[in-house]
Amino acid sequence: MDPYLEAHWSDVHTRLATYISDQLNRRLPKPLAARVEERVGIVLENPPGGRERGYFPDVRVAEKAGGRKGKGGGTATLDVIETAEPMVLSRTQPERRTQRSIKVIDAADGDRLVTAIEILSPWNKVGRAGRADYVKKQRDLLRGGASLVEIDLIRAGRHVLAVPAARVPRGHRTAYRVFVVRAWAAEQAEYYPIPLRGPLPAIRVPLRESDPDAALDIRAVVAQAHELGRYEDTTDYNRPPEPPLTADDAAWAEELVKKTAGA
Repeated sequence: MDPYLEAHWSDVHTRLATYISDQLNRRLPKPLAARVEERVGIVLENPPGGRERGYFPDVRVAEKAGGRKGKGGGTATLDVIETAEPMVLSRTQPERRTQRSIKVIDAADGDRLVTAIEILSPWNKVGRAGRADYVKKQRDLLRGGASLVEIDLIRAGRHVLAVPAARVPRGHRTAYRVFVVRAWAAEQAEYYPIPLRGPLPAIRVPLRESDPDAALDIRAVVAQAHELGRYEDTTDYNRPPEPPLTADDAAWAEELVKKTAGA
Protein backbone atom coordinates (compact mmCIF):
# COMPACT_ATOMS: atom_id res chain seq x y z
CA MET A 1 0.00 0.00 0.00
CA ASP A 2 1.25 3.48 -0.87
CA PRO A 3 0.79 5.59 2.30
CA TYR A 4 0.91 8.77 0.20
CA LEU A 5 -2.47 7.95 -1.34
CA GLU A 6 -4.25 9.36 1.70
CA ALA A 7 -3.40 12.85 0.44
CA HIS A 8 -5.51 12.18 -2.67
CA TRP A 9 -8.23 10.15 -0.99
CA SER A 10 -11.29 11.90 -2.41
CA ASP A 11 -10.20 10.86 -5.88
CA VAL A 12 -8.81 7.48 -4.79
CA HIS A 13 -12.05 6.64 -2.99
CA THR A 14 -14.16 7.32 -6.08
CA ARG A 15 -11.88 5.19 -8.26
CA LEU A 16 -11.82 2.29 -5.82
CA ALA A 17 -15.61 2.22 -5.57
CA THR A 18 -15.92 2.11 -9.36
CA TYR A 19 -13.19 -0.47 -9.94
CA ILE A 20 -14.45 -2.75 -7.16
CA SER A 21 -17.94 -2.65 -8.63
CA ASP A 22 -16.56 -3.41 -12.11
CA GLN A 23 -14.49 -6.33 -10.83
CA LEU A 24 -17.36 -7.87 -8.88
CA ASN A 25 -19.83 -7.57 -11.74
CA ARG A 26 -17.58 -9.81 -13.83
CA ARG A 27 -17.84 -12.50 -11.14
CA LEU A 28 -21.27 -12.26 -9.54
CA PRO A 29 -23.90 -14.86 -10.35
CA LYS A 30 -27.14 -13.64 -11.90
CA PRO A 31 -29.38 -11.96 -10.79
CA LEU A 32 -26.92 -10.29 -8.39
CA ALA A 33 -25.33 -6.98 -9.38
CA ALA A 34 -22.88 -4.55 -7.78
CA ARG A 35 -23.83 -0.89 -7.75
CA VAL A 36 -21.95 2.21 -6.60
CA GLU A 37 -24.10 4.11 -4.12
CA GLU A 38 -23.73 7.80 -3.36
CA ARG A 39 -24.67 9.25 -0.03
CA VAL A 40 -24.35 12.92 0.83
CA GLY A 41 -23.31 13.69 4.38
CA ILE A 42 -22.75 17.00 6.14
CA VAL A 43 -19.23 17.82 7.26
CA LEU A 44 -18.98 20.24 10.18
CA GLU A 45 -15.76 22.21 10.16
CA ASN A 46 -16.35 23.64 13.65
CA PRO A 47 -18.54 21.30 15.71
CA PRO A 48 -20.42 22.71 18.71
CA GLY A 49 -18.10 23.24 21.65
CA GLY A 50 -15.05 23.51 19.44
CA ARG A 51 -13.39 20.57 21.17
CA GLU A 52 -12.81 18.53 18.06
CA ARG A 53 -12.04 19.44 14.48
CA GLY A 54 -12.15 16.96 11.65
CA TYR A 55 -9.56 16.50 8.91
CA PHE A 56 -11.05 16.48 5.45
CA PRO A 57 -8.79 16.57 2.36
CA ASP A 58 -9.68 19.22 -0.23
CA VAL A 59 -12.44 20.67 1.93
CA ARG A 60 -13.64 24.23 1.30
CA VAL A 61 -12.70 26.65 4.09
CA ALA A 62 -15.27 29.41 4.71
CA GLU A 63 -14.07 32.68 6.19
CA LYS A 64 -16.34 34.25 8.78
CA ALA A 65 -17.39 37.79 7.85
CA GLY A 66 -16.44 40.55 10.29
CA GLY A 67 -18.66 43.38 11.50
CA ARG A 68 -18.88 46.46 9.32
CA LYS A 69 -17.78 49.63 11.10
CA GLY A 70 -19.12 53.10 10.58
CA LYS A 71 -21.70 55.55 11.96
CA GLY A 72 -24.89 56.61 10.28
CA GLY A 73 -26.53 60.07 10.42
CA GLY A 74 -30.03 61.04 11.54
CA THR A 75 -32.28 63.90 12.67
CA ALA A 76 -33.92 62.35 15.71
CA THR A 77 -34.71 64.85 18.48
CA LEU A 78 -34.44 62.26 21.25
CA ASP A 79 -31.19 61.34 22.92
CA VAL A 80 -28.90 59.47 20.59
CA ILE A 81 -28.67 55.81 21.51
CA GLU A 82 -25.44 54.11 20.66
CA THR A 83 -26.21 50.66 19.41
CA ALA A 84 -23.97 47.67 19.98
CA GLU A 85 -21.84 46.55 17.07
CA PRO A 86 -23.28 43.24 15.83
CA MET A 87 -21.27 40.24 14.79
CA VAL A 88 -22.08 39.29 11.22
CA LEU A 89 -22.44 35.52 10.83
CA SER A 90 -22.32 33.49 7.67
CA ARG A 91 -25.58 31.74 6.68
CA THR A 92 -23.88 29.46 4.12
CA GLN A 93 -24.58 25.77 4.47
CA PRO A 94 -21.89 23.43 5.89
CA GLU A 95 -19.78 21.49 3.43
CA ARG A 96 -21.50 18.42 2.02
CA ARG A 97 -19.37 15.35 1.43
CA THR A 98 -20.38 12.74 -1.13
CA GLN A 99 -19.57 9.28 0.22
CA ARG A 100 -19.54 6.28 -2.07
CA SER A 101 -19.98 2.63 -1.21
CA ILE A 102 -20.76 -0.53 -3.13
CA LYS A 103 -23.90 -2.53 -2.67
CA VAL A 104 -24.60 -5.98 -4.05
CA ILE A 105 -28.31 -6.29 -4.83
CA ASP A 106 -30.57 -9.17 -5.74
CA ALA A 107 -32.52 -7.99 -8.79
CA ALA A 108 -34.86 -10.97 -8.56
CA ASP A 109 -35.92 -9.96 -5.05
CA GLY A 110 -36.87 -6.31 -5.51
CA ASP A 111 -33.26 -5.09 -5.52
CA ARG A 112 -32.82 -6.38 -1.97
CA LEU A 113 -29.49 -5.40 -0.44
CA VAL A 114 -27.36 -8.53 -0.07
CA THR A 115 -23.91 -7.15 0.79
CA ALA A 116 -22.60 -3.66 1.53
CA ILE A 117 -18.94 -2.85 0.86
CA GLU A 118 -17.67 0.21 2.70
CA ILE A 119 -14.33 1.82 1.78
CA LEU A 120 -13.31 3.84 4.82
CA SER A 121 -12.32 7.49 4.38
CA PRO A 122 -10.77 10.06 6.73
CA TRP A 123 -14.18 11.69 7.30
CA ASN A 124 -15.46 8.33 8.64
CA LYS A 125 -12.64 8.11 11.19
CA VAL A 126 -11.62 11.67 12.10
CA GLY A 127 -14.06 13.94 13.89
CA ARG A 128 -16.88 12.98 16.22
CA ALA A 129 -19.73 13.75 13.81
CA GLY A 130 -18.22 11.72 10.98
CA ARG A 131 -17.54 8.72 13.20
CA ALA A 132 -21.04 8.79 14.67
CA ASP A 133 -22.58 9.01 11.21
CA TYR A 134 -20.59 6.02 9.96
CA VAL A 135 -21.29 3.88 13.03
CA LYS A 136 -25.02 4.55 12.64
CA LYS A 137 -24.89 3.45 9.01
CA GLN A 138 -22.87 0.38 10.00
CA ARG A 139 -25.44 -0.65 12.61
CA ASP A 140 -28.36 -0.04 10.25
CA LEU A 141 -26.80 -2.28 7.60
CA LEU A 142 -26.19 -5.13 10.02
CA ARG A 143 -29.62 -4.83 11.65
CA GLY A 144 -31.16 -4.81 8.18
CA GLY A 145 -29.81 -8.28 7.47
CA ALA A 146 -27.07 -7.39 4.99
CA SER A 147 -23.54 -8.74 5.02
CA LEU A 148 -20.88 -6.07 5.55
CA VAL A 149 -17.37 -5.73 4.12
CA GLU A 150 -15.27 -2.90 5.59
CA ILE A 151 -12.05 -2.00 3.76
CA ASP A 152 -9.85 0.33 5.83
CA LEU A 153 -6.83 1.60 3.88
CA ILE A 154 -6.58 4.81 5.94
CA ARG A 155 -4.10 5.23 8.79
CA ALA A 156 -5.56 8.52 10.04
CA GLY A 157 -8.26 8.62 12.67
CA ARG A 158 -9.80 6.22 15.16
CA HIS A 159 -10.94 2.65 14.78
CA VAL A 160 -14.65 2.59 13.83
CA LEU A 161 -15.00 -0.87 12.29
CA ALA A 162 -17.62 -3.43 13.31
CA VAL A 163 -15.14 -5.30 15.51
CA PRO A 164 -13.45 -3.32 18.33
CA ALA A 165 -9.69 -2.94 17.92
CA ALA A 166 -9.13 -4.61 21.29
CA ARG A 167 -10.60 -7.87 19.92
CA VAL A 168 -7.70 -8.17 17.47
CA PRO A 169 -4.68 -9.94 19.01
CA ARG A 170 -1.91 -7.41 19.55
CA GLY A 171 0.55 -9.22 17.29
CA HIS A 172 -1.94 -9.10 14.40
CA ARG A 173 -2.82 -5.39 14.48
CA THR A 174 -1.74 -3.77 11.24
CA ALA A 175 -1.76 -0.39 9.52
CA TYR A 176 -4.59 -1.45 7.21
CA ARG A 177 -7.34 -4.03 7.61
CA VAL A 178 -10.51 -5.60 6.23
CA PHE A 179 -13.41 -6.93 8.29
CA VAL A 180 -16.19 -9.10 6.88
CA VAL A 181 -19.43 -9.77 8.76
CA ARG A 182 -21.78 -12.34 7.22
CA ALA A 183 -25.49 -11.64 7.70
CA TRP A 184 -26.24 -15.20 8.84
CA ALA A 185 -23.30 -15.30 11.29
CA ALA A 186 -23.28 -11.75 12.61
CA GLU A 187 -21.90 -12.79 15.99
CA GLN A 188 -18.45 -13.19 14.45
CA ALA A 189 -16.28 -11.47 11.86
CA GLU A 190 -13.52 -12.42 9.45
CA TYR A 191 -10.36 -10.35 9.68
CA TYR A 192 -7.76 -9.70 6.99
CA PRO A 193 -4.68 -7.98 8.46
CA ILE A 194 -2.81 -5.81 5.94
CA PRO A 195 0.63 -4.59 7.07
CA LEU A 196 2.06 -1.54 5.31
CA ARG A 197 4.93 -3.53 3.81
CA GLY A 198 2.86 -6.61 2.94
CA PRO A 199 0.94 -7.37 -0.26
CA LEU A 200 -2.69 -6.32 -0.51
CA PRO A 201 -4.86 -9.45 -0.37
CA ALA A 202 -7.70 -10.92 -2.38
CA ILE A 203 -10.62 -11.34 -0.02
CA ARG A 204 -13.86 -13.36 0.03
CA VAL A 205 -17.03 -11.30 -0.37
CA PRO A 206 -20.15 -13.02 1.01
CA LEU A 207 -23.27 -13.01 -1.16
CA ARG A 208 -26.47 -14.92 -0.40
CA GLU A 209 -25.95 -17.75 2.06
CA SER A 210 -26.50 -20.31 -0.70
CA ASP A 211 -23.93 -18.68 -3.03
CA PRO A 212 -20.19 -19.27 -3.12
CA ASP A 213 -18.17 -16.23 -2.11
CA ALA A 214 -17.01 -13.75 -4.74
CA ALA A 215 -13.28 -13.02 -4.82
CA LEU A 216 -12.24 -9.37 -4.63
CA ASP A 217 -8.61 -8.61 -5.51
CA ILE A 218 -7.85 -5.45 -3.54
CA ARG A 219 -4.28 -5.30 -4.86
CA ALA A 220 -5.59 -5.14 -8.43
CA VAL A 221 -8.05 -2.29 -7.82
CA VAL A 222 -5.53 -0.23 -5.82
CA ALA A 223 -2.93 -0.74 -8.55
CA GLN A 224 -5.48 0.32 -11.17
CA ALA A 225 -6.37 3.45 -9.20
CA HIS A 226 -2.68 4.25 -8.66
CA GLU A 227 -1.89 3.95 -12.36
CA LEU A 228 -4.91 5.72 -13.84
CA GLY A 229 -4.94 8.41 -11.14
CA ARG A 230 -1.34 9.33 -12.05
CA TYR A 231 -0.55 10.01 -8.41
CA GLU A 232 3.18 9.46 -8.92
CA ASP A 233 3.20 12.57 -11.12
CA THR A 234 1.59 14.74 -8.44
CA THR A 235 3.11 13.40 -5.22
CA ASP A 236 6.27 14.67 -3.56
CA TYR A 237 7.80 11.45 -2.24
CA ASN A 238 10.67 13.39 -0.69
CA ARG A 239 8.33 14.60 2.04
CA PRO A 240 7.00 12.33 4.79
CA PRO A 241 3.38 11.22 4.37
CA GLU A 242 0.55 12.18 6.69
CA PRO A 243 0.02 10.73 9.21
CA PRO A 244 3.74 10.16 9.87
CA LEU A 245 5.12 6.64 9.62
CA THR A 246 6.92 4.85 12.42
CA ALA A 247 10.72 5.10 12.33
CA ASP A 248 11.12 1.60 10.84
CA ASP A 249 8.40 2.10 8.23
CA ALA A 250 9.77 5.55 7.33
CA ALA A 251 13.23 4.06 6.72
CA TRP A 252 11.67 1.32 4.59
CA ALA A 253 9.63 3.85 2.57
CA GLU A 254 12.66 6.09 2.03
CA GLU A 255 14.70 3.17 0.72
CA LEU A 256 11.85 2.09 -1.55
CA VAL A 257 11.53 5.60 -3.00
CA LYS A 258 15.27 5.66 -3.71
CA LYS A 259 15.10 2.29 -5.48
CA THR A 260 12.10 3.36 -7.52
CA ALA A 261 13.75 6.67 -8.51
CA GLY A 262 16.88 4.82 -9.63
CA ALA A 263 14.99 2.20 -11.64
